[in-house]
Amino acid sequence: MPIYRSERLFHIVNMVVFALIGFSMLAPMLHVLAVSLSSYDYVNLDQVYLWPKGFTAGVYKLIFADANLWRALGVSAYVTVMGTLVYLFFTSTMAYSLSRPYMVGRAFILKAILVTFIFSAPLIPRFMVVHHLGMINTLWSLIIPGAVGGFGVIIMKTFFQGISSEIFDAGYIDGCSEFGIYARLTIPLSAPVFATLGLMHAVGEWNSYFDALIYIRDKDLYPIQIVLRSLVQSSELGMEFDKTEIETHAIETLKSGVIIFATVPIILVYPFLQKYFIKGAYVGSLKE
Repeated sequence: MPIYRSERLFHIVNMVVFALIGFSMLAPMLHVLAVSLSSYDYVNLDQVYLWPKGFTAGVYKLIFADANLWRALGVSAYVTVMGTLVYLFFTSTMAYSLSRPYMVGRAFILKAILVTFIFSAPLIPRFMVVHHLGMINTLWSLIIPGAVGGFGVIIMKTFFQGISSEIFDAGYIDGCSEFGIYARLTIPLSAPVFATLGLMHAVGEWNSYFDALIYIRDKDLYPIQIVLRSLVQSSELGMEFDKTEIETHAIETLKSGVIIFATVPIILVYPFLQKYFIKGAYVGSLKE
């Protein structure tokens, strides 16, 4: 089938536009990386753009030797992994229950979930709940409040309803309980939606700093984003690094290096989930 000139022109324009959009999203990260790998003189003169000048990796030696950053990175990794697992468990179990047509009160609960899309919990009541549960200054305060997401429940419910009912009937015939069907049949068939929502929640957990700012008092429990925020906003980095070593690097170089240090771990997760993420992106496109 011949490709007409107008169609070919459309594809070319389409690729150019999306390439420009992609580059506009990638350019800030390339600039930060270039600054972190550039020498003091070029950075101070604001001569670094998308490629390092006076290449040096000295700032990363300084960052990797800082125990506070590694501890904060470990806290973020723990909160992200545990928070995502808790989120997927509670969200999927609730979604599975709502996907069963014989669940009592199903319609009312779905309407209540939709209300949360419009009205979110205010800060003070949320703080009071966390305080009365005894989770202030604990990592649970960063995990439990986000254990269930209305958006995730709706998406998972839609996906579960798309699974053939014959599979569930076969499970009942073999003597599986509801939890058995959920654990042995539903979860293995739902890898795309679990990967998609899990990645979205993990990115949110990794980038979150406001909850830690409100609930955490102990500096040893600060996630990497709190440390990064304090470094970026402060003009002095002596509290985190040795002053004699700071003098050999531009402040902006150190800040850029810490940004890369805090960003790369979550970026490395995406390639392992990409095949599921692309498939799961279509989840919820069909209504019940």
